Amino acid sequence: METPPVPYRPDPAGGCPHAANARLLARGAVTPVVLPGGVEGMAVLGHEALREFLQHPGVAKDARHFTQLREGRIPTGWPLLTFATVRGMTTADGADHRRLRALVSRAFTPRRVEELRPRIAELTDTLLDDLDRAAADGDGVADLRRHFALPLPLGVIGELLGVDAEFRDRLHHLTNQVVATDIRPAEAVAANRELVGVLAAVAAARAEHPGDDLTSALIAARDEDGDRLGQEELIGTLVLMIIAGHETTLNLITNAVRALCGHRDQLELVRKGDASWADVVEETLRWDAPVSYFPFRYPVRDLTVDGTVIPAGTPVLAGYSAAGRDPAAHGPDADRFDVTRPARPDAARHLSLGHGAHYCLGAPLARLEATVALQRLFDRFPALDLTVAEDQLARQASFVGNSVRALPVRPRPRPGG
Repeated sequence: METPPVPYRPDPAGGCPHAANARLLARGAVTPVVLPGGVEGMAVLGHEALREFLQHPGVAKDARHFTQLREGRIPTGWPLLTFATVRGMTTADGADHRRLRALVSRAFTPRRVEELRPRIAELTDTLLDDLDRAAADGDGVADLRRHFALPLPLGVIGELLGVDAEFRDRLHHLTNQVVATDIRPAEAVAANRELVGVLAAVAAARAEHPGDDLTSALIAARDEDGDRLGQEELIGTLVLMIIAGHETTLNLITNAVRALCGHRDQLELVRKGDASWADVVEETLRWDAPVSYFPFRYPVRDLTVDGTVIPAGTPVLAGYSAAGRDPAAHGPDADRFDVTRPARPDAARHLSLGHGAHYCLGAPLARLEATVALQRLFDRFPALDLTVAEDQLARQASFVGNSVRALPVRPRPRPGG
């Protein structure tokens, strides 16, 4: 009788996922995991297995299918609870999912996203000035994540949602706690409660003074037809939009800058025109996905994926960072950052923005923001480089998000550089 694999315990404190991913992939595309608090689950890591799983009709997002939660075995302060219980697109199935997605999809059509390009460029240039000033005040060194990679997507999604600037820093702090996997139960409960309170205040402000923003449009839908969007779904949708609307792009920009600074030959290829900034974005999404393990999906019946049975009701993580470097899909050099990597057919493209019905609605916006940001950043500061070694960068305190906490850079060329 074959010995079952030892469950993988993702580190709640985060850390670079790639070495562990390689070890796990070597033994199979699916692995049992033990989540914080001893909660048993599974992770799908292999590219083809994950692609199949993400679009499988027997896989649900609604937490009523989460057996341990339904049976009362998940504590209130569990750090991953919000991912399961928030009311919105990412926890809805079928007609409910289509209804909620339709309410926000008009803000993310290719035409609407392209209309944002001038504003994104304007905001990018302002933030590059801020980065330059921060470096001048810091002996030539500034935190690119804090001064550039964060405020750009946070500002864009804030404007789209009609979130006043006074709320944005607090919302980032709170959403950062929501995606943390090492947070204590009392802190998790408090952060979720405050996040809901802040977004309720945002919604109340937009209800009193509606504008040309997505929150106002959602409130109008709620007020016109409560069956179309309830108050809990309104707040849940705002929670998801704030988190997905800036955390993913923040990590994408940060990871792309790290990759280019660590692979100057690849940056030179872009400068010579042998690759595009869009190529940089796609290769970064594959090579260092902004989300490592995304919670949760649940089989509605026992499901066999790549020869492994996942019992019904099991919470399953989507292993995006592992799938991005799966040699079975991306070749024996899958762990190499290569902006000239040939375009792959749809079946072999990276899955870092999801797949199937729950494919990331904001993917075109994330790609646009990252492309504009990287091009203008390296045009302005062609000699930009990290000031510490890659392995000395402190990682995010999460196995959900995949990036670093700070990115100290020198945006001005050194003397003679």
